Amino acid sequence: HFFFRQRFNHGVPIMKAFRLVKILFFAISCAIASVGWSDDLKEIKERGELRHLGIRYANFVTGAGDGLDVEIVQGFAKYLGVNYRFVLTDFANVMKDLLGKNVVRSNNEVALQGDFPIKGDIIATGFTVLPWREKVVDYSVPTFPSQIWLVARADSAFKPIKGNADLDRDIEETKSLIANNSLLIMEGTCLDPANYGLKGKGIDLRAYTKNTNLNEMVPALLNGDAELTLLDVPDAMLDLQKWSGKIKVLGPISKEQQLAAAFRKSSPELRKAFDEYLKKIKADGTYDALVKKYYPTVKRYFPEFFAAMK
Repeated sequence: HFFFRQRFNHGVPIMKAFRLVKILFFAISCAIASVGWSDDLKEIKERGELRHLGIRYANFVTGAGDGLDVEIVQGFAKYLGVNYRFVLTDFANVMKDLLGKNVVRSNNEVALQGDFPIKGDIIATGFTVLPWREKVVDYSVPTFPSQIWLVARADSAFKPIKGNADLDRDIEETKSLIANNSLLIMEGTCLDPANYGLKGKGIDLRAYTKNTNLNEMVPALLNGDAELTLLDVPDAMLDLQKWSGKIKVLGPISKEQQLAAAFRKSSPELRKAFDEYLKKIKADGTYDALVKKYYPTVKRYFPEFFAAMK
């Protein structure tokens, strides 16, 4: 009312006033869109581009323009008939870049705070399915298996557990090795000790905070930042080759985990299309070829996961 009254008092024609209002609303809409752009499948096809949020991590996103998840999402974009765009992020910001909100975790509670630009449509980067994450994102069907292992330097006095048929017993035995020793961890990732009941146990937890690159855990361990560290299997498989003879696996800290692509809860059709695409490439052999290319030994560790796919 104030806007129109002022314009008419100065003799501005009504059509010009309406044009000014339209410009004003357009500017406001653009500002809102830059913060809360959350498209589903229809809008992505109209836009003609799929934005892939990825983190340089293991062989999922190598940093050289390829990787298991990179090739899967590139194929998915082609399947949709849209262009592919990679958006580099990190574990500290990846959820914010997908949701446009900061994800604040307190024990088992999760809250979304703030307003930020949405930079991508799908997270695919060896992203672990965790209960607290499921409260704010929707996951695809599993794309890869994983597990958390306890790792030490090869020259340390720690000895691997003998292992038996009871995984729960193996996990407890492995955890007992930590005792009061220092443990290198990375909060907010799959290596967060809160995920595995390791907080509040008197353990000397040493958070790695120089960056959020999980590839840095073994170099930090070898540098003496802690006596032990947590690693997930995909990363450990590569590190055991890269740092051959310098590290050893002591035992499991978790049960088998699953990795998957993550989507906004407002993008159900996009997630559904991705699941359909995964089903297609698992049936025609494309997925199996990619696994052999990037993780040739993984089936040795998770035979049941890959057998179930067939």
